[in-house]
Amino acid sequence: MSEKNTKKTRIILAAGGTGGHLFPALALADELINRGCDVLVATDDRGARFQQDNVSFPVKQIASATLQPGITGKFKTFMNLGFGLVQSMKMIFSFKPDVVIGFGGYPAFPPVYAAQVMGVKTIIHESNAVLGKANKMLARLAAQIAISLPVTKGVTDTDKLKDKTVVTGNPIRPEIAAKTGAPYPKLTENSEIRIFVMGGSQGASIFSDILPAAIALLPEQMKQRLHIVQQCRNEDLERTKQTYKDIKVTADLESFFNDAAEQLEKCHLFIGRSGASTVSDVAAIGRPAIFVPLRHADNQQQINADVVADAGGGWVMAQQGFTAESLSARLEGMFALPAGLVQAAAKSAAVGKSDAAIRLADLVIKTGH
Repeated sequence: MSEKNTKKTRIILAAGGTGGHLFPALALADELINRGCDVLVATDDRGARFQQDNVSFPVKQIASATLQPGITGKFKTFMNLGFGLVQSMKMIFSFKPDVVIGFGGYPAFPPVYAAQVMGVKTIIHESNAVLGKANKMLARLAAQIAISLPVTKGVTDTDKLKDKTVVTGNPIRPEIAAKTGAPYPKLTENSEIRIFVMGGSQGASIFSDILPAAIALLPEQMKQRLHIVQQCRNEDLERTKQTYKDIKVTADLESFFNDAAEQLEKCHLFIGRSGASTVSDVAAIGRPAIFVPLRHADNQQQINADVVADAGGGWVMAQQGFTAESLSARLEGMFALPAGLVQAAAKSAAVGKSDAAIRLADLVIKTGH
């Protein structure tokens, strides 16, 4: 057999350090390694906190920075990105990848742009319904563009990009994929009701403020059935615990959940932000959700949430309307008619795509050959 046929495909995955960018990259890394590829993940210092001790691939930290306002801020940003570009060129020269794929976020920019400058094939993956800033700068020179949603602003409405665009879905972590098809937990008029609450990478204070206050307004009999599992900021943990204790509601609170897949599987209702990875995870397991989109200039979380809501798998509450009174009224109505939650769970699951990592890996390997 020739050396060409025995050579492993070598792939660099570049992603920002937030879970929304990094989790899909890690999911793809697992799939590619299972296929015998050599994989290296490039991220920033934030990405290191997601790195597990038993990862089977190297993780390289690359300098980067979000664009800052003012002359001094912009200078520091470009200096950091410039340093990251030099690091990335050295990394590419050493690792010799067949393809580099970027998952968005400014830390993904230096490795992908360096690859484009050095003549290495590149792919960008967009998990949101709106093309992100870093991906927008890289799209023109990318060999392929992979998107999570069939309609993605900045891609599918752009003639020069849509011809090289493939809908793959958003890769989900193996522990989430393992839960796809899990039956919806039994829910009757008298059974326990589990609510899983997550605030995303940019904080959960609004949920610590609103959710306990909303639950306090529920009828006493309904409150006694609740079991809350909630992500809180460290600074919010103790006061939120005390609030739940005061209203006599069972609650497990943590600043981070390593068993999010298990918590999603066991919950009857998810409440949280609507970042792309969160929406993908919730829909893959098939759980009804109340999404409270984080406000962005490009409205990306709103559009992500609308995909599930329009299919009947969840509800969207704008942050300005997310009050204790409005949330309490919605929860009371849901729990009084559990059949509606069961139906929403099925519709949420119909939106989910559990094979996105497989489809994206197919595209990466095909592009790298």
